[in-house]
Amino acid sequence: MTTATMPITTGAEYIDSLRGRNLRVFFLGERVAEPVDHPVIRPSINAVARTYDLAVEHPELASAWSNLSGRRVNRFLHITESVADVVEQNRMQRRLGQLTGTCFQRCVGMDALNALYSMTYEMDATHHTNYHQRFKDFVVRMQQANFVIGGAMTDPKGDRSKAPADQTDPDMFVHIVERRHDGVVIRGAKMHQTGCLNSHWLVLMPTMRLRPEDKDYAVVAAIPVDHPGLTFIYGRQSCDTRAMEGGSIDQGNAQFSGQEAMILMDDVFVPNDLLFMNGETNFAAMLVERFTAYHRRSYVCKTGLGDVLIGAAALSADYNGVAAVSHVRDKLVEMAHLNETIYGAGIAASHESHKTEAGNFQPDDLLANVCKHNVTRFPYEIARLAQDLAGGLVATLPSEKDFDNPETGPLLRKYLKGRDGVRVEDRARVLRLIENMTLGRNAVGYLTESMHGAGSPQAQRIQIARQMNLQEKKELAKKLAGIPE
Repeated sequence: MTTATMPITTGAEYIDSLRGRNLRVFFLGERVAEPVDHPVIRPSINAVARTYDLAVEHPELASAWSNLSGRRVNRFLHITESVADVVEQNRMQRRLGQLTGTCFQRCVGMDALNALYSMTYEMDATHHTNYHQRFKDFVVRMQQANFVIGGAMTDPKGDRSKAPADQTDPDMFVHIVERRHDGVVIRGAKMHQTGCLNSHWLVLMPTMRLRPEDKDYAVVAAIPVDHPGLTFIYGRQSCDTRAMEGGSIDQGNAQFSGQEAMILMDDVFVPNDLLFMNGETNFAAMLVERFTAYHRRSYVCKTGLGDVLIGAAALSADYNGVAAVSHVRDKLVEMAHLNETIYGAGIAASHESHKTEAGNFQPDDLLANVCKHNVTRFPYEIARLAQDLAGGLVATLPSEKDFDNPETGPLLRKYLKGRDGVRVEDRARVLRLIENMTLGRNAVGYLTESMHGAGSPQAQRIQIARQMNLQEKKELAKKLAGIPE
């Protein structure tokens, strides 16, 4: 099981910590012998490694003093102790998006830890359980080792018209199949799990509000990623096998990528000290809402990716010799406007955080949902404008192998030339980066994940409708219009 003798400090140490775990990982129909060395998987590991190196390079941004463990810890493992802590999470997320151009896979775990901290405290007060102390002990262990925590919430769901306990196949939602004096046995699957292979531990959570009859589905548990009862099936990404072709240009972003996989759980035993909810259905909705408030404002990470894409679009226009054209500049302004609108709502949600009964800080729910709802729309428009400015070559550029061919290479360099002073290879690289972020493997993290991550658009609209306080707004209008009560 996952243990550590010395805390992980650098990205290189993190990568070493992932070796030799004998995980059951399948990709393209075959078991992967060592994920760390797989060319498709390794760029996603590099992205997580950057979260460690940033904490070394800029500790004030990517780490924080924890009163829980009495030490400075990586901000992704920190339980917030002030409004400033919540705000710094957003600033760190944007910076990491700028540095990697992709999903760096640690936000779900960070947001799960903070949601569970307050939820377990209030659950103990109601049910006289001891989950909160268990959870604090777990967090301290993770901080001391400096592990990566992956959060796992989304279930397969089966027939969406039926609640968990009403499904024909009970495994459509993760559930408890046996309760023992020393723990529980769980079974099921989690879908679309960001960075799960690259984590050391997983924290499983319910995916929706639950009824009393869904008691077996009300489970929160921590499981080491190398548990023998876990199987991982790696998700495909557009153009992902370009990483297996050699070269670096055609990948667009050869160094960094995101990661999603299915997690299959075959009768996994969880001891009591790693169990933080066991049948308390009345707290499932609270957990989901607190987690999603945290995680939806975490989508300011997409503004870091947006910064990269805006820069790539500007470079493309420059290389084409049209940087000074008025409509080009106006499109870049629109891209920046949309990007900053996302960031503004997210960081406002963090600035408006409030203190929970447990003592950590929770973002403003309404503004968090507005942030995520913006993210379901604006990156698509930013991507459209980037492709507009890049031109049709973004989708028809020949392979870098054709550039390397002595017969075709000189012809490509002749006919694919832009303005004077720009190498054709540089023009190709920026086009491939735009392709990577809007059509290729990192479009998963910038577009599709923007749509469906942390809940699809309707989920945010439901929350906004619940909190928009329409009656109060009507009373304000009546008062100023002189309408009597």
